[in-house]
Amino acid sequence: MFKISTIESPSQYRLVLEGKLIAPWTKELKGECAKATADLHSRELVVDIRNLTTISQEGENVLLELMSAGAKFRCCGVFTKQVLRQLARTKRTKDREATR
Repeated sequence: MFKISTIESPSQYRLVLEGKLIAPWTKELKGECAKATADLHSRELVVDIRNLTTISQEGENVLLELMSAGAKFRCCGVFTKQVLRQLARTKRTKDREATR
């Protein structure tokens, strides 16, 4: 099961993810992110992953794409914090390789 909720405020467009971020739900997340990006109007995109219970490699790839596009993340707990740390390391490595 996977659920995406949106919370909009004057400064943020927040996507709240719940459940398992695995295929085929990664495609649904990409679609929601595309809609959110088109509707930001100077707001920041925040992806709340506090309620994810599983993240597949494909899910990590989508989160990495969002991170590279400038999305901010909200998390808590050892699992989601560790996933974000690994993705941030991967992003830094890719950024360094791109500047060489």
